[in-house]
Amino acid sequence: VPSRASRPRARALRARERVAPPRAGDFPKPDLDVPSNANYQEAKALSARIAANASGVTKPQRVVVVGGGLAGLSCAKYLADAGHHPVVLERGKVLGGKVSAWRDDDGDWIETGLHIFFGAYPNMMNLFHELNIEDRLQWKEHAMTFAMKDYPGEFTKFTFPKSLPAPFNMAYAILSNDKMLSPVEKIQTGVPLVPMLLGGQDYIDAQDELSVQQWMTKNGMPERVREELFIAMGKALDFIDSDKLSMTVILTAMNRFINETHGSKTAFLDGNQPARLCAPMAEHFVEKGGEVRTEAPLKKWLVNDTTGAVEGVELVSGEVVTGDHYVSAMAVDAFKLTIPDVWLSNERTKGFFQQLNELKGIPVINVHIWFDRKLLPYDGLVFSRSKLLSVYADMSECCKEYADKNKSMLELVFAPCDKTAGSETNWIKASDAEIVAATMEELERLFPNEIAADGSKAKVIKSAVVKTPRSVYAAVPGRNKYRPSQHTPIGNFTLAGDYTSQKFLGSMEGAVLSGKLAAEVVADKAAGRAPKPVKELAAEFR
Repeated sequence: VPSRASRPRARALRARERVAPPRAGDFPKPDLDVPSNANYQEAKALSARIAANASGVTKPQRVVVVGGGLAGLSCAKYLADAGHHPVVLERGKVLGGKVSAWRDDDGDWIETGLHIFFGAYPNMMNLFHELNIEDRLQWKEHAMTFAMKDYPGEFTKFTFPKSLPAPFNMAYAILSNDKMLSPVEKIQTGVPLVPMLLGGQDYIDAQDELSVQQWMTKNGMPERVREELFIAMGKALDFIDSDKLSMTVILTAMNRFINETHGSKTAFLDGNQPARLCAPMAEHFVEKGGEVRTEAPLKKWLVNDTTGAVEGVELVSGEVVTGDHYVSAMAVDAFKLTIPDVWLSNERTKGFFQQLNELKGIPVINVHIWFDRKLLPYDGLVFSRSKLLSVYADMSECCKEYADKNKSMLELVFAPCDKTAGSETNWIKASDAEIVAATMEELERLFPNEIAADGSKAKVIKSAVVKTPRSVYAAVPGRNKYRPSQHTPIGNFTLAGDYTSQKFLGSMEGAVLSGKLAAEVVADKAAGRAPKPVKELAAEFR
């Protein structure tokens, strides 16, 4: 993040980057800001409502935000828009959290995960617009591409025609593809989805107690639908096998894709996440009087033993940072380790914080492999449909900063990774060499004419493995009732994070929305308004 003295240079650099021509093969930005896109209009209205607070602020609140991932940066951005002064404390060397990245010794970027932006991410898309960085998204063909698991080296697409609005474009995409489901199976798939279309979010939320497998059995959906579609979707959405995944996750995605014309359209960021997304977010609130500090890990929350109110945060260095309000934007597993004892013992607050023990992060591994030649080219996301790999992309094709005309670099999501997620092997404990070897065996099936596990065809130049033992919360059945509201029973303490209660689950969109909702809570309290109430607890924690 630039110092105040370097801001003009940073703005000039961004201006030069904005005029760079789009990379060949990219598609035009979809028009999301239309009256029929209810989710986008809702996100836009929330941004405006938060920003409207600024005109009435006479004494800005100093808000300490612990965690510099997307949730924390989003919270800080919208707090600054509301006229307050956020102070973001990030334990790592770079901002981004689960979207962080760094360079290796060769100068190549290593990413925590393969991050894809969907048209159905309304708060994220509003954020890009508000920061004037929409040109950094490289939109791809509106299609969902799947590897044909029974036909090595072959792929099939569900193509969404641009001339048709939702839901007709998705209907065409499904009906026109004859490679994965038979006509009868398509009917057997569509009929059980009618209640979702009629019942909306209430119906979707009510299915959280059922796994994908249980929901399919209850609704008479063919097993082949799970094998052909839902296994791939489950691993892409939450890094978990479908028999262990809440059906709410699948229905949430399908509802957006069916009801929003551009909902399933995908985009890649044109470079690394810390510089191309996180830095503009931080620059935005720093220019409005906020602060951001890296390598500032939290040791403990300093709280009043009688009231439970937060009085400051103590860093590992011993420094104490104070403010008027405090926000935890840490991942749920990290936050649980820091919850003060008084919050867990007080009758008024203990249930709210004890419920978090029902939420645990799911493991995931991101694999990067550089090859000595170009593989079968495809400029977009591919669902691998393999037992070990979720989705992958050739980043030398998809991302401007990583572009290479002569060599491919595949970035692959390796999941599931342990028994909790559906794997018999604990891959988090495996060596990098074992993970790369297993990945190469899967790639040999995907690219039989170009890759051989023994290295006799395309040669691996190098590889990198990034393990995240606790990523997004594991969306196993029955978790939604334990996801806490951003508003907490502690008067000057608020939560942000994709695990908190919001309708976009564990995703980049969920993280951004959670930070935005947390900022709204703080702004409401600062203005003397009652925020949305604390979410009712599950029965066992009342």
